[in-house]
This record gives sequence, C-alpha cells and structure tokens, in this order.
Amino acid sequence: MPRCQGNARIAGRRTGTSIHMACRISELVIDSRDPERLAAFWCDVLGYVVLDRVENSVEIGPEDEGFGGLQPTIVFDLTDKPKAGKLPLHIDVNPTDRDQDEELERLLAVGAKPADVGQTGEESWHVLADPEGNEFCLLRRRLSG
Repeated sequence: MPRCQGNARIAGRRTGTSIHMACRISELVIDSRDPERLAAFWCDVLGYVVLDRVENSVEIGPEDEGFGGLQPTIVFDLTDKPKAGKLPLHIDVNPTDRDQDEELERLLAVGAKPADVGQTGEESWHVLADPEGNEFCLLRRRLSG
C-alpha cells in the first residue's frame, strides 16, 4: 500500500516492515549553455564538488559519496539550444545550517536571481533562478545536512 510523506508519494513492495524500492534517482542531467558556470553555481548552492569532466559535460556531487551515493549527482551537458519557457521540472532546496532568510542572502550572493513564475508573495518559499534562468525554490524548513 503506497504511503505519503509530505507531498512525495512513496510506493514500493512491502516485505515485513521495510519497503523495497524498484529504483532510485542516481543523477540528474541538465542541458546547459555553460556547464562549467552552472556546475560552479550548483556546487556553491549544494556544497557539492566537481566529480568528473567528460568532453562537454561536468558532473558534480557530494564529495564523500560520488555517483551511486544516497544523493543524486548532477551532470551539466553542453547545448546550444536556448531555454524555452518554464521547465517541466525544477529543483527545491532547503537550508541546512541557517534559517531561510540567511540562506536566501547566501544564494543571491553566489549568483541566484529572484524569479517570477506567478507567485502571490504569500508563499512560504522563494522562487529563484540559476545563472541560466532555470527556476528553483528555496523552501522554508531547515533540514539536517
């Protein structure tokens, strides 16, 4: 029986008291006009490091886990196609060692820009864009690092 945790739906095959998942996200691949620039930005945002550079791609991830760890890595692939409209997927981030206002200041200092996607201003999150205009949200709740 699937269960809900926040807004995320967790479904799997229950065996005893544990749930066995069929898959897990291991990496996200994002088209980029400047992979090095976006990799540097997201390394600053997430505390990741560059794990690999292959041809026109840069892969970043947690220093102590790398590919295949609990957190997905992110690969920035070079493209010459401009971003067209709102992306069908965006990333949500949470502060880990400070409150939301302090984290917002930090993200703006490393290159994030406020983004307007039709929010009212009453939301508990902030909509931002990375240096290539990809929207992401800074959520309020602080998570352990």
